[in-house]
Amino acid sequence: MIDGYFKLIEDLLKQSSVVRSQDIQFDKRTSTKGYIRGNIYFKDNSMLHFREFVNISDGTDRFVYAYYYQDKNGVMVFRYDNTPHFRHLPTAPHHKHINEDEVVASSPPDLGTVLGEIEKLIDAE
Repeated sequence: MIDGYFKLIEDLLKQSSVVRSQDIQFDKRTSTKGYIRGNIYFKDNSMLHFREFVNISDGTDRFVYAYYYQDKNGVMVFRYDNTPHFRHLPTAPHHKHINEDEVVASSPPDLGTVLGEIEKLIDAE
């Protein structure tokens, strides 16, 4: 159940070639619901702060999520979230902040998708 999802997240981080360290907290709310939050530190000194409130009773539903990626200087590179403050976007409430000033429509990502995007950015350096 939710413990399996937590294990999936741990395995995903272990398998990444760019993750240097992590500080993740898992909070089991019920057998199918959980809250995950933490920071992932990468080999180029960039960092991802993320949080998910997940229900896995029927697939994987992230009620609340945010993935905030910043470079080694603390400058935002991108952020995905589902806070309902850009209702005009066709994918609302899901969206992506490309920088502090630009927001675009986005389908809801998962941690694996976000890590893949970060890996491409780091490998391109």
